[in-house]
Parts: sequence; C-alpha cells; structure tokens
Amino acid sequence: MRHRRWVWPLFAGLLLVTALGWGAAVSVSNGDGGDDGAGTEPGQVEWSDQPGKAGAKQTPSASASASPTAPKAPDAPRRVLYLGDSLAMETQNELGSWVRRGGADYGAEVVGGTTICDYIQGRKGRSLVKADQKAAALVKSEKPGVVVMQFWGNAWGYTPCMDNIKWGTQEYYERYAGDARAVTEQIEAAAKQAGTPRPRIVWVLQPPDALNPARTDGVNDIYRRQARSTRDLTADMSKRLAGPDGKWAEQVDCDAYEQSHGLCKSGRVALHRGDDPQHFCLAKPVEGGRPCPVDSPGVIRYSRVVADVVDGYFRPSSSGSR
Repeated sequence: MRHRRWVWPLFAGLLLVTALGWGAAVSVSNGDGGDDGAGTEPGQVEWSDQPGKAGAKQTPSASASASPTAPKAPDAPRRVLYLGDSLAMETQNELGSWVRRGGADYGAEVVGGTTICDYIQGRKGRSLVKADQKAAALVKSEKPGVVVMQFWGNAWGYTPCMDNIKWGTQEYYERYAGDARAVTEQIEAAAKQAGTPRPRIVWVLQPPDALNPARTDGVNDIYRRQARSTRDLTADMSKRLAGPDGKWAEQVDCDAYEQSHGLCKSGRVALHRGDDPQHFCLAKPVEGGRPCPVDSPGVIRYSRVVADVVDGYFRPSSSGSR
C-alpha cells in the first residue's frame, strides 16, 4: 500500500464530496412536518423477503460484536430497518442482500450527510430528513424487529440540526450522546404506541478514521455506552475494516470470501478509493448519492458485519459468525 499523507485542504474537499457527491438529493426544511428529504425511495420504505441478486450467491460470514447483556429476540417481526448517512447510502443494497439471505425482511431510509438528530422527531429547526422518514414514524408504520443506526459522526454546515457544532469538541460528543438517548426513547415509545415489541437497536461502530482517529473512538464509545444502558447491540467494524494494527488502511490482505469471489489481486483488496479515505465504494461518486454499483470489498465487509449481528439476534442458536 502506498503511504498517503492526508492534509486539511484534501479533507475540506472530501467534506464537499460527502455533502454533494455522496449525500442524497435533499431539500433542507423544517423537521417538524411536511419537510422535503430523500431516502432510498422518497416517502416510503419498501420491504421484501426475497434475496437480491447478490444475495443469491452470498453466505454471510463476519466478525461481529454485541453488548454482552443483549437479550435474544422475542417474538418480534423479522424486519430490519436501516437508518444512516452516506455510508449507509452506499451499503444499503449490499446489506439488504445479506439480511434477506438470513431470512428477514429489510427496508432502508438513508440520507447522505445526516446525523442522529436528523431522525429525531420534534427537534426545532431544519433537518435533512422529513417527518414521515424519522425513526419513530417508521417504527410506527413499518414495525421492524431491529433498527440499525449507522452514523459516522457528521457535524458540519450541511447538517443543520447539529447547529454548527464543530466535530471533536466536548459539545459535539455531548450532543451525540444526548441524541442517541433521545432517538432510543422515541423508538421505544413508538413501538409501544404501535402495540409491537420494542425493536432491538444495532449501533454500528465506525471504522478507523484516516484523519482523526480520536474522533471515531469518541463516537464509538458513546454508541457502546448507549447499547449497554438499554441492552441493545453493537456491530464492530474495527477488525474487518482496518489494518492489522487496528488503524485506517487503504488496502488490506484478502479474506477467504474475497479470494473465492475474484476480488483479490496479488493477495490484497482496496477498501477505499485513492481519492476518498472515508467511503468504501470503489466507483466514482455521483451527485445525489447512490447504492454502490460495483463489487467493493469495503462495502461487502461492512454489510457482512452488520448482517451477522442481526442474524445472531434473530437466531439465538447461531454461532454469530458463519
């Protein structure tokens, strides 16, 4: 792997890519009702129990992590709802294929550039997510058994509900911790109102950050504490999407799946494009964002980790890594 020295001018450019290239095409508006936003399919979540094209040839196998006190699934709907930002945008179809392969229904409502606060109902000010796409509204209407929360840690000007809080500050971490608690409470209340079991939440622990590893560590600590406090789950990316030293890596050694599916080149696979250390899709970004259209080892690894946690919850007798 070539060593790359990332500098702040490049970082600024990457933020613009995240906001414009990988974000969904959204209109910023009031988050309390009638606001415009865009997800996988604007205004609705499409559920399906049929394996996708990719799912027909894949068998999940991944390292996964869960809260040690997490319970096994009750008689909850075998439905998975995926919420998140541009990383969720690019992994949504791949994750769907793995989840369906495990026998669960699946729906995604993802918007690039978002944070947890975009999915909280009743938050004053502007939001990138419209009212009927927020977490509580979707729990009421779709009645999932699992809600996957994927948030890398956005905080910049194109995320209005963060009120221009700068990333990495004490205020930033306090906001994320408070928002994690708030959205969990709203999900629980929504399920109660709908007369369905409280869905189990899977907090996706973010992979190493090339530019500020301490920020990612701080966000992940918040997700771990939140999962422990409410007996929810975590999906840990640290082993599958990092180098052998646990740090960010552009390329890593191939695993058995990549070798058997023609993704391995000279014993290595690329997790990132050379011009984008954050995302995992190896295709060139397009305005408005999209699910990754090409086989990308990072996207596949990301999705396998999450799917393994979900499958382990729905199938208590499974080993957790198949």
